[in-house]
Amino acid sequence: MSGKAILQFSILFFLISPSFAQTNNNWGEIHGNFQVDAQYYNPDSAIGAPPVPEKMLMNAFANIIYTKGNFTAGVRYESYLNALQGFDPRYKNSGIPYRFASYKVNNIEITVGSFYEQFGNGLIFRSYEERALGYDNAMDGIRLRIEPFHGIYLKGLIGKQRYFFDEGQGIVRGIDGEFQFNEIFTMLKDMKTKISLGGSFVSKYQPDQDPIYRLPENVGASSGRLNLIRGGFTLGGEYAYKINDPSSTNGYIYKPGEALFLTTGYSQKGIGISLSAKRIDNMSFRSDRTATGNSLLINYLPALSMQHTYSLAAFYPYATQPNGEMGLQGEFVYKIKKDSKIGGPYGTDILINYSAINGIDTLNLNDSLTRKGYTSDFFKIGKTVYFKDFVVQVTRKFSTKIKATAFYANQVYNKGIVQSPGYPIIYSNIGVLDITYKAGTSSALRMELEHLSTKQDQGNWASVLLEYTISSNCFVAVLDQYNYGNVDNTKRFHYFNGTVGFIKDATRITLSYGKQRAGIYCVGGICRTVPASNGLTLSITSSF
Repeated sequence: MSGKAILQFSILFFLISPSFAQTNNNWGEIHGNFQVDAQYYNPDSAIGAPPVPEKMLMNAFANIIYTKGNFTAGVRYESYLNALQGFDPRYKNSGIPYRFASYKVNNIEITVGSFYEQFGNGLIFRSYEERALGYDNAMDGIRLRIEPFHGIYLKGLIGKQRYFFDEGQGIVRGIDGEFQFNEIFTMLKDMKTKISLGGSFVSKYQPDQDPIYRLPENVGASSGRLNLIRGGFTLGGEYAYKINDPSSTNGYIYKPGEALFLTTGYSQKGIGISLSAKRIDNMSFRSDRTATGNSLLINYLPALSMQHTYSLAAFYPYATQPNGEMGLQGEFVYKIKKDSKIGGPYGTDILINYSAINGIDTLNLNDSLTRKGYTSDFFKIGKTVYFKDFVVQVTRKFSTKIKATAFYANQVYNKGIVQSPGYPIIYSNIGVLDITYKAGTSSALRMELEHLSTKQDQGNWASVLLEYTISSNCFVAVLDQYNYGNVDNTKRFHYFNGTVGFIKDATRITLSYGKQRAGIYCVGGICRTVPASNGLTLSITSSF
């Protein structure tokens, strides 16, 4: 079936599916979602926005999912004509890269085709999609899930990874087991402490065709994890080990890799505390040893840094360094009681977050024959600082109409490590004041004032956002980011942007015009470069 025919077929089902789902239940149900992001580009040499030959670029997709009883099947049609600036240009043209069928009977579920899956925390396997990053490492093959006994959950899979509109060379195989002891043993059913134990093994196969090195064709990784829960207290940990895996990421060294991820927390009404730590050493794991960037990653390595929503606080986001890093993150959340002197009539929320990430301590071996690369003391923290972030955020509701958030962050960002060599370490202070005035039952005015102060990189920034929600169906917003502290007076630009939006049920349409600064956009330690742009952007999302 051609791409045009499939698109027509999808639109037809989009139109008839609501009545179909309601009146023909014996035939099953069809649901899905749809999204289009298109941008018209104006060249702007002043801010570094390159000319775009096509003038307009577009990313779009539509998911069509059919369910009947225990059977589910679906397809995703994607179109990149061509891909938006900042997305990998290998996303090009249109097609169906994702299609699957799944059936569940008793305690067995089998899926053929495309699927996403995760083992534990993802240290040795995580297949997922993050559309905002243009990241998709979906598996294409067979997956089996089994619950042979109550409380015992097993997974097995084999397949290849998505590589844009193709597949990667390597074959990925994996098994995972998790044991919920309070479900397995009747005597533990009512015990307050909940215990689970899990383990995974994943291997990849890729032929050795390298003219220089003798490379392992089968590379295995294993992991074990333990989780405890008692009331508001949680404790979890996972350790992973990978045999030697020479690749372009690690410079083709034959050193094994390992990762440790620990987390603990306590929460009750009005208070929450969490603490996480990790150590990563040579843990890049791909189904193609020559791949770079975000392509063909088998595993996921968490960043352990706060995911900021304010634009200037997210100006210098951290990207996980798979070759080696040690990190720590702690967060404290407290709600001061309402009707108290400090809490006020509605209470006050306080959040404190601290994260610190350094390199690992290494000793280079200079062994050109064995190519072991280096040794590293597992418990010794490296001297090189990669990233630090200290955040204090206070949110208070002053009346039924006014709510405000005050935010402060102190950051240290080693741009030479995270992005590319040659950049300095950046020290910055960020302040934000976010005020919302509720004018009516469905209308509100929000003002966001931000400031970033630094003596490195591009200098100081100021940002102002005004957003007016006219009703539950529409809103308008204007934004200005001003690089007033740039040491180069000719680069002290205003980045204006205006947006209007319309929302109706499950459909959202936004239209914006303005300038976008160049930078890095990250989600969970995975990042993409965003070039400067100037133009008109249209975004449409809908589900049915």
